Amino acid sequence: MTSDIHSITTHLLSQSTKPSYLEATSAHPFIASAANGTLSNDLLSFWLYQDRIYAAHAYPPFIGSLIANIPFDRTSQPNVDASKRILDILNFSLQNIVREVEFFENTATQWGLRTDGWKERKGTRDYTAEMARISRSGSVEEGLLFLWAMERIYLDAWMHVHNKLTSDPQTTTPSPVMVFATNWSTPEFQSFVIDLGNLVDDLYQNGGPKMWKRAEDIWQRTVELEEAFWPVNGEEVEFTR
Repeated sequence: MTSDIHSITTHLLSQSTKPSYLEATSAHPFIASAANGTLSNDLLSFWLYQDRIYAAHAYPPFIGSLIANIPFDRTSQPNVDASKRILDILNFSLQNIVREVEFFENTATQWGLRTDGWKERKGTRDYTAEMARISRSGSVEEGLLFLWAMERIYLDAWMHVHNKLTSDPQTTTPSPVMVFATNWSTPEFQSFVIDLGNLVDDLYQNGGPKMWKRAEDIWQRTVELEEAFWPVNGEEVEFTR
């Protein structure tokens, strides 16, 4: 597959019918329970603790590292414009994650979700380790593709939950899951993911087969990490202390 056939994001999303992608975005028991209104507050709290680790401790340094590695070529206006575009979207990402962490706290307080006393899962450690590795050893292009992959899979998962909840009159009553699903399916979040995907497409437009193969590897690894990040019923009992 070469870049003269599809954009890189179109190419990667063409693989979204694979079982691993469906498991990461709709079929996993956690997502299925969230979508049918049967997810327990304890398991939701357990997951929220893991997501706070990702958002509050791993995401900011990941974005900061990408910002630090933006190439600025002052002799070329197109390159200056591209660098500014990258900086703008990463700056938005950083500001947004600060809001997200505050949103976690406010929602947990409102619904009585317990965000203390849990242990970190292996899936969480693996995810944050990959974020650190990409930020250290990957190019800015790879880092942005990884960022887009994370956000796109997350969007698809919560859009699935939101669509299922709002299509069934029995599950439209207020709940913490509905609050989270609504937050991560807003037009604003969708626009951010689209803008990020457009930026990635432009950066990969002239990439060769080796660059595209590396993108495929990053995409598949992100799908695996997202699937493993969702906890399963019973874990919250095992990890309680």
